[in-house]
Amino acid sequence: MESWRKVWREGIEPLLSSNSLEALRQALKSDDPALLQGATTSPPPLVCLQDWPVDGACALGYCGWKGDGLETVGEVEEYFARMCFEIDQAMGEPAACRYFLNWWDETPREQLRRELLAEVHRALKARQTLAAA
Repeated sequence: MESWRKVWREGIEPLLSSNSLEALRQALKSDDPALLQGATTSPPPLVCLQDWPVDGACALGYCGWKGDGLETVGEVEEYFARMCFEIDQAMGEPAACRYFLNWWDETPREQLRRELLAEVHRALKARQTLAAA
């Protein structure tokens, strides 16, 4: 299994709310331009911009923004940092989140949309199956 996928399945997906997964699913499906590659947030996470509303975010930031209702650059940046810490803890490796984040930033958009959308569908289906049991 690719490193990014292992980190997604074992480190990221268990931490995400169902609302976050659904928001990410919709964004990947529609190719939402607010789903950014190469940046955590737009505007950038600078101290002077912490209170500004977010208008774009990477996959992790998008989950906090659109899925969990965060609004400001500061809130999304804090969520992103906390998620990275928790992912690394879950994986038992410092900076393990980089495998997913590097894949996200470096993979051609069509490919990453297709591959991550399949993972999000898998996660949502598993949660539905568990809830029905």
